[in-house]
Amino acid sequence: MALTDLTRPDEPRSSLAAREGAVYSDRLSSRSTDVDGLEDLDQEEESQFLRTPKRVPVRRSPLPKKTQNQVKKVLIIVVVVIALLSAASAAYQYGRSAWRFRIDSSDNIEITGVQNAARTQVMDVVGADIGRNIFFVPLDERKKQLEGIPWIESATVMRLLPNRIAIHVQERTPVAFVQIGSKISLIDGHGVVMGLSANRQVKYSFPVIQGITETEPLSSRAASMKIYNRLVRELDSEGAHYSNNLSEVDLTDPEDVKVTANDPGGAVVIHLGSTNFLAGYKLYVAHGAEWRQQFQNLQSVDLRYEGQIIVNPDANHNPPQTAAAPKPVPVAKLRRRRK
Repeated sequence: MALTDLTRPDEPRSSLAAREGAVYSDRLSSRSTDVDGLEDLDQEEESQFLRTPKRVPVRRSPLPKKTQNQVKKVLIIVVVVIALLSAASAAYQYGRSAWRFRIDSSDNIEITGVQNAARTQVMDVVGADIGRNIFFVPLDERKKQLEGIPWIESATVMRLLPNRIAIHVQERTPVAFVQIGSKISLIDGHGVVMGLSANRQVKYSFPVIQGITETEPLSSRAASMKIYNRLVRELDSEGAHYSNNLSEVDLTDPEDVKVTANDPGGAVVIHLGSTNFLAGYKLYVAHGAEWRQQFQNLQSVDLRYEGQIIVNPDANHNPPQTAAAPKPVPVAKLRRRRK
């Protein structure tokens, strides 16, 4: 549009200039608005092709969450263990040094189960611990030392806090006397020689075993005592108690077990062999008095032969005599002596 289109004939020139200026300003403003609109359009078109704004990086742990939980548990356990060890160490140090854990005298040692063993032997073993801290008493060593006492078969040694020791022993059961050299001792069923009882009020009534030597090993004595146990078991079977009539049992020869019977007419040595002890002894009980009337000075009889009885086979001066076996009593089971 031409500038002359805006003029009027009757308008002054100053008004005309002001009007032209206003029109020009409106054109500039319109042009500026168009330019701004184009710029916004360009920016909108460009923003469609721009990348997503960069996010702020989050710092993550290199371990998975499950592993982190496991590590925490391990750490807790380690802390607890360290605490327990520290407490145990403190308790150990206290136990070592505290006076209340010291064994003051023999009154702090309790001994039970001792009847036949000498109490002095027991105190010789445990008396060394008087004045010692209870936690430093070697229980296993004391147990072995106590079981080394012949009368004691087993022992139990315990600590009783704060400062006492309890000892309980199980003694061996004697089954016979044994003569070794000139000494008489008690012996158990396994061949352990225990000496005599320290308790003088205890009385035993056993036969005396002959044929066991001092140098004989325990295994050999155990084998001899196995024969003795079988002998007593057979003689006391069927309601009989013939073993009570025996004063001696000679086990020198396992194939010829000899027993000495206490008879009203005098002691008689009976050769029973190695089997059928009860049958042979019954034969003597039934006919012992008869043999005494038939043979003077009856000292021993040998019942090992089949069909005959040998009287006084152990006599030094007079030759042995034989007698027919009594018919009412079967002797077929008696063992013939080996040649």
